[in-house]
Amino acid sequence: MMEETKTIWSLLEAVNDPEVPVLSVIDLGIIRKVRMEDGRPEIVLTPTYSGCPAMDVIRMNIRMVLGQHGYPAVKLTTVLSPAWTTDWMSEKGKEKLRAYGIAPPLPVQTVCHLDLFQREEAIACPHCHSYHTTLISEFGSTACKALYRCEDCHEPFDYFKCH
Repeated sequence: MMEETKTIWSLLEAVNDPEVPVLSVIDLGIIRKVRMEDGRPEIVLTPTYSGCPAMDVIRMNIRMVLGQHGYPAVKLTTVLSPAWTTDWMSEKGKEKLRAYGIAPPLPVQTVCHLDLFQREEAIACPHCHSYHTTLISEFGSTACKALYRCEDCHEPFDYFKCH
């Protein structure tokens, strides 16, 4: 049974986030547990936020990938507490974000507090690595990201903000 759960963890590496396709659900850290129950896998996952529109597609893709590998009956359990945090993202995933042109979350967040909208973090540009960047909007291409612009290379970029 332990070998089967290892296999399933490995298969989940092929399930990508539809909003940030460079990241797998493993990179995102939304898979909390994999266990076998009566020969059927149960995947416990936590969305990046409770209203995440990508979760339906992610659930469908998990079912498809596991079904293609001999697991036609998959139980998917969503757990909202504790809430997902960018701390759960893999380091490999953060590097993938940077290479894709999205600034990954900082190792130590400085604005995860009540006065979030009153100060800005120093976010490095994923293109030229300059910290001379400006927040354009608290909401970027998805609710999980903020939109920044680099003042040196003048490129806009998303920042995967803290959760």
